[in-house]
Amino acid sequence: MCDAHDHLFFGSPRLPGQELRSVAAARAELAAFRGQGGGAVVQWTPYGLGRRAADLPPLSRETGVHVVAATGLHQAVHYDDDTLAGLRGRLADVFVSELTEGIGASGVRAGLVKVAGGFHALDAHARWTMAAAAEAHHATGAALAVHLELGTGALDVLDLLCGELGVPPHRVVLGHLNRSPDLVVHRQAAESGCYLAFDGPSHAHHATDWRMPDAVRALADAGFGDRVLLGADTTTTAARSVGGGPGMPYLLRRVRPRLVHAVGEDLVRRVLTENPGRAFAVEWR
Repeated sequence: MCDAHDHLFFGSPRLPGQELRSVAAARAELAAFRGQGGGAVVQWTPYGLGRRAADLPPLSRETGVHVVAATGLHQAVHYDDDTLAGLRGRLADVFVSELTEGIGASGVRAGLVKVAGGFHALDAHARWTMAAAAEAHHATGAALAVHLELGTGALDVLDLLCGELGVPPHRVVLGHLNRSPDLVVHRQAAESGCYLAFDGPSHAHHATDWRMPDAVRALADAGFGDRVLLGADTTTTAARSVGGGPGMPYLLRRVRPRLVHAVGEDLVRRVLTENPGRAFAVEWR
């Protein structure tokens, strides 16, 4: 069973004091997830935000949980100007290198590209990063995972990535859709053939998190259950189960049975296993 969107390590100036840096805490969180039956975690932490790629293989071996690392770039607010300036003119090359050769000197290759949109819009930074991500996809076959700000902008992202930039929709994963429970937009996005990731819970998005089962049921009723992914999206120390929050285990301990009540055991099993298997599998070029 796969946590299709999460973070073992993450650090941003937007979340001071809440950085995920502890290897011991990451190990404990993975072990807790494994204890609930979890077998895989896809880490969406991109370039420059504390991925600690070299620590991922030993953590995976020690806990028995498969871990997928990411390349990519988040919104501009997560970086200083010098970091962004140093990537100008070579962003796609960085993505391709991290997918095919390794992240820094770690030797650990990324398995997906993570980028981000804005609130109901795509600014110049988002268009730059998505163009580079599309180029990396065409060079490698890797899937593209997209942070949707407060769950918005899904159709604009698809217009850009799949329309203008030629990325096949089934290679795109849209994240945070639970944060904007617009069932019409969800269905329109699913009709394109992309994957829809629902993640949480969190203090910040509690007002919409509880609507997630209805959103998944609406997609299932419309015939799009094979497009749904689930993740815990743990981004702060307080959100980890080992820090007193719900964390990764909550996905299987509480979210899973709640969804079984909404859509049935068989679909939930496929959402946690077969769907992420298809969404992130790559025939490397």
